Amino acid sequence: MERLNDDEMSSIKDLNVTFEAINEDNSYSEGDTIVGTVSFRLTRDVKVKSLSVKAKGDAKAEWTEGVGECQMTYKTKKRYFKLKEYLIAENGKGERFYLKLVEFVVPKLKALIIVSHAFKFRLQIPEGSLPSSFKGKYGKIVYMFEAKISRSCWWSSKVKQKINFISKSFLQFCEKMVNTAMCESLSVVAKICNSSSKDTRPKFKLEQRTVYCCQSNTTESAVTLLQMVGDAVSPNSEQTASCQLKIPEDAIPTLHNCEIISVEYYIKVYLDISFAFDPEVVLPLVIIPSAFATIQPGEASKFASSAFPSGFDPVPTGSGATPDPTQVYPVFHPVAAGIGQP
Repeated sequence: MERLNDDEMSSIKDLNVTFEAINEDNSYSEGDTIVGTVSFRLTRDVKVKSLSVKAKGDAKAEWTEGVGECQMTYKTKKRYFKLKEYLIAENGKGERFYLKLVEFVVPKLKALIIVSHAFKFRLQIPEGSLPSSFKGKYGKIVYMFEAKISRSCWWSSKVKQKINFISKSFLQFCEKMVNTAMCESLSVVAKICNSSSKDTRPKFKLEQRTVYCCQSNTTESAVTLLQMVGDAVSPNSEQTASCQLKIPEDAIPTLHNCEIISVEYYIKVYLDISFAFDPEVVLPLVIIPSAFATIQPGEASKFASSAFPSGFDPVPTGSGATPDPTQVYPVFHPVAAGIGQP
């Protein structure tokens, strides 16, 4: 939580925001209502101009290319929503709201008790396809809540808190691939025909590719999350090689519905052959939050956002060798909700 302009001499102390949890992950999605309380203490009676709460969702990307005079910085921003509600507001005559210091003495404890002021609020997140919270090398997607007390001739008192947002768009994946989404590890099987005179070992990789876009310009960061070597395939033989890939706990869920940032995963199976072209197969992998992993077929449509297109194609796109989409389908795997959040 972040506090701004909360002067030590201010008569408003301990400005705080608490949310009423709606699930075990303390996360929110499209259409959810943020319910909570703004509380603070007073050291004396004060007049306030307003007390407001605000929630907003923004995606940002920025990176620099080149050096010296040829250096170019690309920057872009996308706002998804901004909500604001006044809990206290001056009337049309410009009159301020008067807040009194409430205190009482407890003789047995020999203590002076100062009562905190508390105001309830409710803000509903819009429906639609909104991307999940994200923080990467060149960009981030942040959902922020802010409470603000405005006073005449005084600095405003503010408190900010990030919202853990998980998009309901993952329900589209759960509807189609719920059985594989419930696995804790991924079984990869490759059929290999070794026509050479030497042993060969298949290699398995799990790669993450993040793409940042600013108009027609893009940059990307690629990371190999897992790399394993299978058993040797004998010369002049055909064998089946398998590998168990465990999805890292800190893996970020696939990000597919943001115009300026995307996160894709690929499983790559290849043979490392000296002085020759390495044959390989690349399969797209979709990682979903664990919050959606237990949804059964037919249930996803009950929770999915009505604004999300029903014909959405979940197969990620990108550069590199990819299989025929008519023959290979993406695999889905859950990760713990909230992992990789800003």
